[in-house]
Amino acid sequence: MDIPLWLAILAAFAGGGIGLMIGRRMMASDHAKREQEAEEKAANILKNAELQAETIKKDRMLEAKEKYLKLKSEFEETTNQKRTILLQNETKLKQREQQLNQQADQQRHRENDLNQQRNELAQQKNSLSQQVDALNRRREDVDRRQQEADRMLAEQVTQLEKIAGLSADQAREQLIDTLKAEAETRASSYIKSIIEEAKLTATKEAKKVVIETIQRTATEHAIENCVSVFNIESDDVKGKVIGREGRNIRALEAATGVEIIVDDTPEAIIISGFDPVRREIARLSLHRLVQDGRIHPARIEEIVAKTRKNIEDEIVEIGERTVIDLGIHGLHPELIKMVGRMRFRSSYGQNLLQHSREVAKLCATMAAELGLNAKLAKRAGLLHDIGKVWPEEAELPHAILGMELAKKYKENPEVINAIGAHHDEIEMTSMISPIVQVCDAVSGSRPGARREMMESYIKRLKELEELAGNFPGVTKCYAIQAGRELRIMVDADHVSDEKAGALSYEISQKIEKEMQYPGQIKVTVIREMRAVAYAK
Repeated sequence: MDIPLWLAILAAFAGGGIGLMIGRRMMASDHAKREQEAEEKAANILKNAELQAETIKKDRMLEAKEKYLKLKSEFEETTNQKRTILLQNETKLKQREQQLNQQADQQRHRENDLNQQRNELAQQKNSLSQQVDALNRRREDVDRRQQEADRMLAEQVTQLEKIAGLSADQAREQLIDTLKAEAETRASSYIKSIIEEAKLTATKEAKKVVIETIQRTATEHAIENCVSVFNIESDDVKGKVIGREGRNIRALEAATGVEIIVDDTPEAIIISGFDPVRREIARLSLHRLVQDGRIHPARIEEIVAKTRKNIEDEIVEIGERTVIDLGIHGLHPELIKMVGRMRFRSSYGQNLLQHSREVAKLCATMAAELGLNAKLAKRAGLLHDIGKVWPEEAELPHAILGMELAKKYKENPEVINAIGAHHDEIEMTSMISPIVQVCDAVSGSRPGARREMMESYIKRLKELEELAGNFPGVTKCYAIQAGRELRIMVDADHVSDEKAGALSYEISQKIEKEMQYPGQIKVTVIREMRAVAYAK
């Protein structure tokens, strides 16, 4: 069915109007809703703003309050400091005022004292003037009396010269000679009594210290020769050692620097040489060659080189073991090596290392007894003969060489002085130096410690007897007890009992100055008076 046009248009207008009305109503509703939400949001923002404003207000009030309190505290602190400074200044002013008052009082007392002293000085001046006048009068009186006494003395001297037949100068000379002889006799007796008293005190204490030191130090009596003996199982080995036309023995002597003596001595080869290190190298090399069985020049050189290297290592080991045993620390490695070389050196037949160890122990014990540094004394005792193992040839005494070595390796100055002064080569500047010298003498002079050559021993005894025989009044002198005692016979007509004591002292002093000897020498002067008469 067809719908009329106007109806369709009307329906369209009606639908549009209805739709427009519905749309406006919906828009109005949406607009009201948005206004409500906006109002609520604005209310919330306003509320938050009020809260934040309140919070900011409280913070600002707190900050203001804190700042107020801080300023108040600073003001109070500043005020207190100023008050304290004012109080201190006030106290200082009071103290200063008191000091000024005291000084004023002291000044018044001083003025009073000065016035009093001025009055006393004036009185003393008057008194001294009176005394000077009196002294002048006395001097005049004394001068007058002196002139009178001189005149009387001259008269008496003239009378005495006439009576005695001597002038005053001659009588004075006779009196001086008499007094001089009497003074010499009394001085000799006085010196003798002083020496005896000193011996009873000082010698007693010295012997006590030395004896205790020796008793506390036990050592071996070690004597070595200049030869070493190499024992072999049979004489057949000698032929191998000599070699064809002696080439083996020549190679061994050239490599070691010693003399190999192969003679008729059964089952023994003698190694001769002044250097114990070389002898030891030769002995050990021979031992290794004989054990190996291959003895020819090339093998000999190889074995000797190895043995020399082993000996050098052994020397270092001996030195290290020695310093460890003695408790000595901080010694230079070169000095330790030289201490090890002492094992292969000897002095008058006494092993140098054993001697040095013994001296070190004696020095430590004696220094401890005397309240000195025992460790330093032990160090000086060990190194006192280090100059005897100087690696190079030198013409200086071994004490000076040892001192130079100690200086080179920065030893203690007291140790350096003890080394250089133990044979009086330099002046002693330390208390340890005489201890080292004494202990060296003790170690070298004990029985069996050293062995001298017969020629030097006899020469020393002859020099000792000749020295004593040159004194006037000596008739005979004998060195006995291996040179430890010198007995002197004097002429009783020329030497009195008093002069005998003085003579023994003079001879002992001359021996100390002119001779070198171990230990000490006892000087005994014997004066024998014989009265002979004949009955006829």
